[in-house]
Amino acid sequence: MTAYVSKKMIEARPRPKSVATSNLTIGNVMGILSLTFWILSGIALIWFLYTSYDQYQFDRYAPKYLDGFLITLKLVALSVAIGAVLSLPIAFGRMSSNKFLSRLSFGYIYFFRGTPLLAQLFLLYYGFGSFRPFWQDLGLWWFFRDAWNIALLSFSLNTAAYQAEILRGAITNVPKGQTEGAQSLGLSPMVTFFKIILPQALIVALRPYGNEIILMVKGSAVVSIITIYDLMGQTRRAFSQTLDFQTYLYAAIFYLIVVEVMRRLWDLLEHRLTRHLRR
Repeated sequence: MTAYVSKKMIEARPRPKSVATSNLTIGNVMGILSLTFWILSGIALIWFLYTSYDQYQFDRYAPKYLDGFLITLKLVALSVAIGAVLSLPIAFGRMSSNKFLSRLSFGYIYFFRGTPLLAQLFLLYYGFGSFRPFWQDLGLWWFFRDAWNIALLSFSLNTAAYQAEILRGAITNVPKGQTEGAQSLGLSPMVTFFKIILPQALIVALRPYGNEIILMVKGSAVVSIITIYDLMGQTRRAFSQTLDFQTYLYAAIFYLIVVEVMRRLWDLLEHRLTRHLRR
């Protein structure tokens, strides 16, 4: 076969002229208009709060808002902690090869993730309360007659379902080679899980866990319906006494600040725990 070799270099050509494009596109215009709208809305809100500020109302209701906020944090912290403990066996059952355990765990997760938190709260609060003689015979009426205990139980069962799915997804995301490597070293399944698999899974689950906690903080407002004076409960009581819609506005700002602070703190925690993954 004859090889053909070029004996003449391709002549240099001038750089093609750049096509002039406008930086002002429809997307940019919409973005500028949207940003302008939110800036003006923020300025208007700050001005409204400044001009309508009432020192008497602040002195009267600010401590109550603070008490309600502490109750909200207490409820969310306890329910998330209890839900984390409950999520472990539920996640194990979900991943189990035993069909009964797997389907039982799936049914639990499906119910609590597929129904509203408010409906679950009412089901426990009014449903368990209708069996008062039964609970009295068991000596458990002291627990089920207290709205706080029912709220804590409802929130714990709800977040346990979500945390179980988060944990299951994170565990299955860990490469199987990690387990095989631990087995080759003769490590027991318990040591393998708690020392190798679980730490890696928790890193993957950091962001979903943070989202779940934030959702719990916002969802905790429903407990005000069953006579618990959390942040929203105190807001409802303040509104019933003043008939001033600003009470809800201050509550919204309060929730917004709390969620933003938690988001920032979670970002710092995630940045700290995943520092070994960055180059």
